[in-house]
Amino acid sequence: MPPEFLSGGIYVPDRPERTPGHHGTFLRKAKAGLPAVQAEKDITDLNQYIMDQKLYVFDTTLRDGEQVPGCQLNTIEKIELAKQLEAMKVDIIECGFPISSPGDFKSIVEISKIVTESTICALSRAVEKDIDVAADALHFARRKRIHTGIGTSDYHIRYKFNSDREEILQRAVAAVKYARKYVEDVEFYAEDAGRTENEYLARVVEAVIKAGATVVNIPDTTGYCLPEEYGAKIRYLFDNVPNIDKAIISTHCHNDLGMATANTLAGVLNGARQVEVTINGVGERAGNTAMEEVVMAIKCRKDIPVKTDILTRHFYKVSHAVSTLMRMPVQPNKAIVGRNAFAHSSGIHQDGVLKNRESYEIIDPVDVGVNDSTIELTARSGRAALNHHFLRLGIHMNKEELDSAYDKFLKLADCKKEINDSDLYIIAGVTQDKLKQRMHLKYLQVVCGKNSIPMATVKLIIDGEECVATSSGNGPVDAAFKAVRSLVHRKITLEEYLVQAITRGTDDVGQVHIQIENKGNIYYGFSANTDIVTASVEAYVNAISKII
Repeated sequence: MPPEFLSGGIYVPDRPERTPGHHGTFLRKAKAGLPAVQAEKDITDLNQYIMDQKLYVFDTTLRDGEQVPGCQLNTIEKIELAKQLEAMKVDIIECGFPISSPGDFKSIVEISKIVTESTICALSRAVEKDIDVAADALHFARRKRIHTGIGTSDYHIRYKFNSDREEILQRAVAAVKYARKYVEDVEFYAEDAGRTENEYLARVVEAVIKAGATVVNIPDTTGYCLPEEYGAKIRYLFDNVPNIDKAIISTHCHNDLGMATANTLAGVLNGARQVEVTINGVGERAGNTAMEEVVMAIKCRKDIPVKTDILTRHFYKVSHAVSTLMRMPVQPNKAIVGRNAFAHSSGIHQDGVLKNRESYEIIDPVDVGVNDSTIELTARSGRAALNHHFLRLGIHMNKEELDSAYDKFLKLADCKKEINDSDLYIIAGVTQDKLKQRMHLKYLQVVCGKNSIPMATVKLIIDGEECVATSSGNGPVDAAFKAVRSLVHRKITLEEYLVQAITRGTDDVGQVHIQIENKGNIYYGFSANTDIVTASVEAYVNAISKII
């Protein structure tokens, strides 16, 4: 007889009748007396079916992700991110909690006018007034969803609502029925489902589906569950809710114990067909499940039986947009989108990557919008990495010359945290005359401040000739960069701009690292100065000079 579970613990759903917008799944029962040959063919067909199933990606960066203190977004910023989420083919965008503030209400209204492909979702409590306001905010949406719900754990029922299970069940059903008066697509969330007793949770899920819920969200609100526990909870629902094929089951996991991504994937492997996620994993406390981690795990691991429509090459760009607008830096070692996600500093790793990228990388950086892996020079780097950078600078060495340069490199690397291009030129014995840049900054003046338009005037020396330009911008650095670009007449994209403090105090020396792109090639620039604007422009010019 065919097994109910495939190898690896993957939950096997049956093939129900499909209706638009629904991917109902339920436990596939073994057929007694089925011939072995037929059983094998049936399993093969079933595997093909589940491999073809779509996983809906529900992004809540603009709602749950924005609940981080100090990371609030205004309407214009939300619109910009919503457009980027739509461009990467996110299925559902939860834009806010409209009754919570006029700003959230306005953001949903304006996003609904602009975003036409993704479903626009508004959050509400299981309160009629909340649902009324959510429906009003979604008035202009082409595809609309109301996301309503209530806490179902005993912690919430007893201490938050001072109620009992039966009353909460009635309120859940009433909210779904009321929301269905406004929209056909209603999602119900059982808040703190991770700590809700499974038998009661199954009763709630069955009741809200019967009331008209098209999606049922099973949140691990406090990030309490272990992956095996959360997966078993989803599996329990598929085995004990008779009408579960009438709705999509969704995951919504938090990262309090660092297991949001693992729990989400456990839910998917046990039948969930929607994941609720945020870019960079932003969110309250330790954050939400990171979209990029879940999507790339599914893309990388062919044994996860679903697919998404997400255009993964947008990840790096959208990650940086979220980081910038929310003023929340991405940790360098963050999976998929961190600055070090595709960086190698160990000599053994560097040699392996240079020979064959897949030796140490399971993801092609291009797939997530990163141009290439980076080979960082540190005291642990080997000759292969050093020679790689010499070749990048157009310096060719034989074995004896490389050995000599490597000895010098190791002595310098033990003293410095980072080795830059200027250091490499010196190690290679390139004289200062040869090192002299064809372009350098001679003069910089900026005007900025409250109630004034930031302006910058730069004077560059390019091949011995003075060139001057003035430009305005969003700030003094942006204005100066625009002025520089107007003088070099090249299409330059700023990929990374990093400012680091070297000393302390108001007279601190700031070190600026710049990464730019031109015609598919990456160039780096460095500078340090007590004037951070000057350091920024010098680093920018330093990077551009390498193009020239």
